[in-house]
Amino acid sequence: MPGGGFVRLPGGSVVVALTLPRPSGEGGNVRVLVHAANRARALTRLRNLGMRAVYLRGNAQPPTPDEVTAVLHHPDGLLWRGAPDRAQELWHPIRALLGT
Repeated sequence: MPGGGFVRLPGGSVVVALTLPRPSGEGGNVRVLVHAANRARALTRLRNLGMRAVYLRGNAQPPTPDEVTAVLHHPDGLLWRGAPDRAQELWHPIRALLGT
């Protein structure tokens, strides 16, 4: 089951982090970060990109401070990289994962 979590920021917005199977079917998982006004809006952003079966149950794997910083500094507020985290892999925009 995919893991994930969220953190509420001082301004009221949230950063949601989810570990999901790679959508291309290559095997392996990806860690996806979403910055949005609330948890429901974050999940809706992912569903609108074609990730239909995305749910956040619990807060077992909240985003780390480094992940929060990365997503806040990206103009789209949607990033991903392979999971488990590889220190040498950089964050990618969501377009690179979905091939759009």
